Amino acid sequence: MYFINNFLKLTCSIILITVQLSFGQKTKPNVIFIFSDDQRFNSLSMTGDPITQTPHIDQLAKEGVFFNNAYITSPICGPSRANIFTGQWERKNKIGFNYISKNIISKETYQNSWLAQLKKAGYSTAFIGKSHTKIADRKNTPLNENTDFAYYGEGHLGFYPAKKHKQFSNLKNETQIEGLLEATKAYLTQDNSYDYFYKNALPSIQNQLKKRDPKKPFSTWINLNLPHASSIGGMGSRTTDPEYYKTLYNDVKNKIDLPTGYPQDISLPDNVYATKDLMKYYVTSNKNKLLNEKLKMDRAIYAIDLMVGNLRTYLKEIGEDKNTIIIFCSDNGLFLGEHGLGGKTILYDESVHVPLIVYSPYFDKKTKGKTVSEMVVGQDIPATILQMCGIDIPKTYQGKSLLPLIENKKYNWRNEIFLENLFTDQGYPRQEGVRSKQYKYIRSFSKTNDRKKYLPHQTFKTKEAPIYEELFDIVKDPKEQNNLVTNPAYKKELEYYRDRCTTLVEELY
Repeated sequence: MYFINNFLKLTCSIILITVQLSFGQKTKPNVIFIFSDDQRFNSLSMTGDPITQTPHIDQLAKEGVFFNNAYITSPICGPSRANIFTGQWERKNKIGFNYISKNIISKETYQNSWLAQLKKAGYSTAFIGKSHTKIADRKNTPLNENTDFAYYGEGHLGFYPAKKHKQFSNLKNETQIEGLLEATKAYLTQDNSYDYFYKNALPSIQNQLKKRDPKKPFSTWINLNLPHASSIGGMGSRTTDPEYYKTLYNDVKNKIDLPTGYPQDISLPDNVYATKDLMKYYVTSNKNKLLNEKLKMDRAIYAIDLMVGNLRTYLKEIGEDKNTIIIFCSDNGLFLGEHGLGGKTILYDESVHVPLIVYSPYFDKKTKGKTVSEMVVGQDIPATILQMCGIDIPKTYQGKSLLPLIENKKYNWRNEIFLENLFTDQGYPRQEGVRSKQYKYIRSFSKTNDRKKYLPHQTFKTKEAPIYEELFDIVKDPKEQNNLVTNPAYKKELEYYRDRCTTLVEELY
């Protein structure tokens, strides 16, 4: 079951006490959550990228815990973020893109978010970067009023955020990643080195920009909009851009890999998803264009890695490194020609599989560098943060704390995860899926009937039959190329995952 019952809550509380004692934690820890955008699982040096160098993120994993089976269950920007705010599957929270779902996170639901819970527990809180989820109203009033440092732009930020969002014009750094690091430092600092940041801020947001209170622990949620394809345009075009945005990896760009058999045809029937459905910046059939995009994304990931290293150095400079938890994850993965696709949302692993690292300075030697292979999801992050901070997990959460896995405690963990896409614009089909360590089952529904409708209740209430099904043996076929639905040898597995998918829909609804 996905729901946290009273027994599990009690068990988690006991585990938390054990964790704190074994790690020597005496005070409430600070928290920094770094959430990148469209960053694939295999985009790091440690996960096999042949070009990108990520020594700082790799080092974070060596000192923390790496989850090699982490998944985003709604693999697209807005819903993925809503799942982190609510600790729920989209099937439960019903927060899709606002113009499709017409739903927003309520004030009451926001109060259960991990950020608001930390604020309530006495933390100084910051929300920085990209926002893609409405909170209570068009102005995100609870987020602005309840957060000490609310410095963000809605939707895509672009490579130069101030071009689209004037609130970023008080930054000295014009580029996104460097600018958001600058804003983070402005929040964390206790001296006057960033006074210009506050003085030059737009009058409309000055009242929501406060330095952290040094008497309180702090929590910072940094939301990047890179390496997303929407934000790599213009990269390296200004003389003020760091050199790595202009020339990095030029000497090895011939080693950028393309999918086996590139260019591939879209692996789905046209009535499920077709080439004409792809947005222009997600078309991958032009080889030179794709290679150029991959090069820019590699440069962006290098910059993210550098930001992680610089942030850790700054924490040490201000004396907060020994009490700060750092969590690193991506909002979803990305297709770069696999299955003939670009973008995300379709429930293949390139879209749903993400890197996830949990680091704490209180981890002991046995824990540091550990790799966890259990299946975890983005919704587990809020519960994990709260428990690591000694705060009760709201009963509304469907995600679970990862602490039992970190501590290697005996725990009734999930064997499968439910995946879904409820975004029915841009040609995407509504989909449901189940992934275990061995199998992936996906069922797709009519994009013609669903276009621009939001239907989280549909299969639960109507028992609607899919128009297309897929079953993959992930162990034998990790790239999900061989659909086994019509293979009689897998009839038993197909029936099991059909039933399991229906059961999970009912449990989560």
